[in-house]
Amino acid sequence: MEKMNQTWEKMKIMAGIDVEEDEEAAAEEESFMDEFNRQCTLSTKQRFYGFAICFVAGLTCTLLFGITFTFGNLLSLGSTAFLIGPKRQVTMMLDPVRIYATAIYLASIVVALFCALYVHSKLLTLLAIMLEFGALVWYSMSYIPFARTMISKVMVSCFDTEF
Repeated sequence: MEKMNQTWEKMKIMAGIDVEEDEEAAAEEESFMDEFNRQCTLSTKQRFYGFAICFVAGLTCTLLFGITFTFGNLLSLGSTAFLIGPKRQVTMMLDPVRIYATAIYLASIVVALFCALYVHSKLLTLLAIMLEFGALVWYSMSYIPFARTMISKVMVSCFDTEF
């Protein structure tokens, strides 16, 4: 039981829940995100509820088409901010390991919205949504160690024409 409590405490620390700020960090100039994080003091239960609501709403919207698909992706992306906090979410998105995946994912969201709202072409919107879905998968795999390498090797082996 003690091991389980230690694991739970480590998980809380990794998620940024109930972590005391350093005195040095408080002395530094406060940024907008620091102030935002201080104002968003949620309990662990509230964070899980927020995550679940955003995630389910995101999945529901994803089942629809065009604008709602993109809105659903944004909600799903935002749902993790409830678990780890918005500042840590942005920091992780801009991490050198996944900066390109983040940029491609966000660009594909813009392209899908452009095709749905401005171009009004169902075919282009469908292609943009397929691009967005692929970018979402690639971005999500950046959080799993060696997942992108594994997917790349599987795709190469599947489409390798030499016997």
